[in-house]
Amino acid sequence: MSETSREPLRIGVLGAARITERALIDPARTTGHRVVAVAARDRSRAEAFAAEHGVERVAGSYAELLADPEVEVVYNPLANGLHGPWNLAALAAGKHVLSEKPSASNAEEAAEVREAVAKAGTVFMEGFHYPFHPVTRRLHEILADGELGDLRRVETTVAIPPPADTDPRWSLPLAGGSMMDLGCYGLHAMRMLAPWAGGAPRLQSAEGEDREGAPGVDEWLEAVLSFPDGAQGSACCHMSYDKLEMSCLIVGTRGEALAPNFVLPHLDDRLVVRTAEGERTERLGTRSSYTYQLEAFTARVRGGAPLSLDADDALATMRLIDECYRAAGFEPRPRTTIRR
Repeated sequence: MSETSREPLRIGVLGAARITERALIDPARTTGHRVVAVAARDRSRAEAFAAEHGVERVAGSYAELLADPEVEVVYNPLANGLHGPWNLAALAAGKHVLSEKPSASNAEEAAEVREAVAKAGTVFMEGFHYPFHPVTRRLHEILADGELGDLRRVETTVAIPPPADTDPRWSLPLAGGSMMDLGCYGLHAMRMLAPWAGGAPRLQSAEGEDREGAPGVDEWLEAVLSFPDGAQGSACCHMSYDKLEMSCLIVGTRGEALAPNFVLPHLDDRLVVRTAEGERTERLGTRSSYTYQLEAFTARVRGGAPLSLDADDALATMRLIDECYRAAGFEPRPRTTIRR
């Protein structure tokens, strides 16, 4: 292993979002990377965040962080509507980017991000962390080895209790909604099954309902999809549910497999497989999927390893999200204008 491949990433964080501790700070600490800077709209929040999590310094603004020559990777956990603009700004500054999902507010903006990645020549990754965990890897392995037979049906449910009314996930100008925050996981999981379904899924229909008091923001949405080989898919998301549920059920001609929490497998690492031979439960480990994700991102940045979750993949998912919104009677999320 070369000295370059061993060199820790030097990461700058945009904002002081709650998810950052779980999605980046802990994985960086585990894998030995440096979080060199953080910036927030409110400097006092950035200072408190830096003090709590051992970030090396505070930048005066997002723009100042992007201009910092020591920052080589930008992590973007901002509100959905701020993903696209600041991903574009980070790429224009020549940074590698690890963006929380989704990568942009709509497909048009995601296409601009893809173009910016090609121009910058840096690494871009959309933070769908779950595929790197052994739960999803094993699920795909079972499909590939034929134990479940031919794929016939896929059901995903990604649902949480309601965030506070003031949460940006309920804001249309900030590209909020259950599909943006939750349903994107289900759609992405469907897309990843293309190798065993004759190709990528296509949307058949969708329905959903506005959040009361937030017109145009989907409280829940359900999409029905079909695959070229005839398998059917149902992707349900709900942002005002009575519990947390993040399940994926795959049904084949010879059996079925259930991941009770494919999105956050560190909370439940079970994979339950049922065939004519009986039922078994496999435990795949509670190491964080975000840690696996950071390792994959690092392997791409430092060693050029293949990475499927690139800007092309992000655009394909965003196109499907927009299709779901239109089919359910919503408009795709609007772009957010920022001041730099």
